[in-house]
Amino acid sequence: MKAIFIEALYRKIITLPTDLVEALPGAVALFTSVQFTNSQQKMKGQIEAEGKKVVLPTAPHSKYPGQLLGCGIKKFNEKFDAFLYVGDGVFHPQTLVVENNKPVFIFDPFGDNKKWEMLDTKIVADKLKRKKGGILKFHAADNIGVLVSTKPGQNFLKYAMKLKELYPKKNFYFIINNNVDFSQLENFPFVQCWVNTACPRIGIDDVYKFQKPVVNLDDVAEGILKTSIAYRADKPNAMLAKSRAKK
Repeated sequence: MKAIFIEALYRKIITLPTDLVEALPGAVALFTSVQFTNSQQKMKGQIEAEGKKVVLPTAPHSKYPGQLLGCGIKKFNEKFDAFLYVGDGVFHPQTLVVENNKPVFIFDPFGDNKKWEMLDTKIVADKLKRKKGGILKFHAADNIGVLVSTKPGQNFLKYAMKLKELYPKKNFYFIINNNVDFSQLENFPFVQCWVNTACPRIGIDDVYKFQKPVVNLDDVAEGILKTSIAYRADKPNAMLAKSRAKK
């Protein structure tokens, strides 16, 4: 079955609060949800008018520079001092601190009194500590459970199978399902550590739901997923953005 994704842009152009622009450091990486990508240039101009630099990095899975999805985990190489995320909730901006140790300013255009705030990174930091422990457990374990999703865009069985080549002395058990049912994982008591190959946020946000340690595939097989189409920031994204800007 084919799926059609239709972008729903917010019709009004977003203006950043003056006190937020003043609070930003000298160089900022600007990100928004897709609904506000049409406001990026206006916000960029506001910040640059104060003599500050703005970059619009391209995140994984995103169609446009400066667009952010919750699964767009990446270490950004651009030079900047902090992130500015414009959108609602904290799920998306938490993605930014998984691989980047920088402060995150958040502005929700629909929030009460249109106030801005700083992202609390302590929760993510604790989850990342647990992930590091999971990596150590993976290397010490003999029996590994591999979670594979059948969801379009999250099915990486082909890449998951390469674990057997990388770790020939370990026993791998592949659990394939559409959704991860955490309660059902208890039916596999022999598994000492889980490897998540579906959405990478499962291996971060849901660490407390696992009775055993869990890691993402790229944590223990670096480069496998990043070389796949779904996990890399393709150069055509910039071309799409230029095409869109001409319309």
